[in-house]
This record gives sequence, structure tokens and C-alpha cells, in this order.
Amino acid sequence: MGCFTFIKVMMILFNLAIFLSGGTLLGVGIWVKVDGESFLKIFGTLSSSILQVVNVAYLLIVIGAILLVIGFLGCYGAQKESKCLLMMFFSVVLIIFIAEVAAAVVALVFTGLAETLLTGLVTPLLKEKYGADDAFTQIWNITMTEVHCCGLNNYTDFNNSYYFDTHHGYPRQCCDMQEPCNSTVAAEMAVQGCFKQILEEIRTNAGVAGGVAAGIAALEIAAMAVSMYLYCRLDEK
Repeated sequence: MGCFTFIKVMMILFNLAIFLSGGTLLGVGIWVKVDGESFLKIFGTLSSSILQVVNVAYLLIVIGAILLVIGFLGCYGAQKESKCLLMMFFSVVLIIFIAEVAAAVVALVFTGLAETLLTGLVTPLLKEKYGADDAFTQIWNITMTEVHCCGLNNYTDFNNSYYFDTHHGYPRQCCDMQEPCNSTVAAEMAVQGCFKQILEEIRTNAGVAGGVAAGIAALEIAAMAVSMYLYCRLDEK
């Protein structure tokens, strides 16, 4: 039983780390949702990433909650030697693994579709909240400045927006930081949208991203294998 005990302890410790990580992410997500401005003041320099295109708070809350569930099932299931919880752990990780593979295939094959979906979701938010919501505006200002981009697709994302109606122009990032930024200057500068810039950065760092993805997939496969090992060995006890 030495091998069984060792793997059981490793399973408990590994999933305890996942549980604590999930709790941390959940707490940070709630913090960003409740007080986004103070979060930006502390981590503003780190905010030029793809996470700024979506709602960071909800993303962190969802990921944190999922990690909490996985960590609890794996840790408590191994500690109590519960076949039911171990099977639930295996099933949840398997579902996440399949979803990640499907998402990777969709991202690689249907990049254009992803751009269309993001445009439909993000562009209305830009028109409505940019210039009206301080936290939202600051996130996008930092993103557009650091990534050297304008809007999601280009400067036309701000047409008929709250910002355009109140400032009678576009954000200065759309004119390579020149002011005033009107349609003529913005068209001449032709600053790319943030979506294309982020895609270029991802392609440039595809090797690193692929390595990280492969590492995560390996951990998930190992977690499923260990949970099944413990599940099967419980029948022999």
C-alpha cells in the first residue's frame, strides 16, 4: 500500500493547491468587480493582455469557482477515499479537457468567426461605456496605449458612441497619440484594432503558448489517470 498512500497524499496536496488557487482567483475576481479602480491602480502596468478585451472580473470569478470545485472534489475525495467524489473529479476534469480541445480547434480553424463574435459583443460595450464608465475607459486606454491599437477592429468602432458624441472625435490612440483625432487623421494613421494586434502577439509567441497549453493538458491527463488509479485500487481494499 506504500505506492497507494504516496499517490493519495500527492493527490490531496495537488488538489489542495488547486483549491487555494481557485479561492484566490475568486477573491480577486470579486475585488475587481466591486472595486475595479483600486485594482487598476495596483496592476495597471500588467493590464495589456487579452483579458482586457473581455470582462476580467467575471472571467476570474468563473475560473476561480471551477478550480474551487475541482480542488474540493479531488482533495476531499482522495482524503475520504470516496469513489463517488473521485469519479465526479474525473468527469469534471474530462469535460474541461474536452472543452479546451474544442476551443483550441475552434480558435485555430474559425479565427474569423471568433472575430465576428467578439465584434458583436465588445463593440456595443465600447460605444456605450467608453468615456462614460471610468474603470472601463481606463482599462481600454491602457490596452490601446500599451498594445498600440485602436478599438477592437479600428477607429470606426467608436462611431456613434458616447465618447464620439461628447468629444466630437476619437481617442487619441486611434491617431497615434495625436490630437485632435478626427476621422481624417484616424483614417490616415490606420492604427490596427486590438484584436488583430493581440492575434499577432499570440502568433509571435505561439511556441510558448503551445508549451503552456501542452503542460496544462498533461496535468489534466495525469490528474484523470491518478483519480482512476485511486478509484480502481479502492475496490481492492
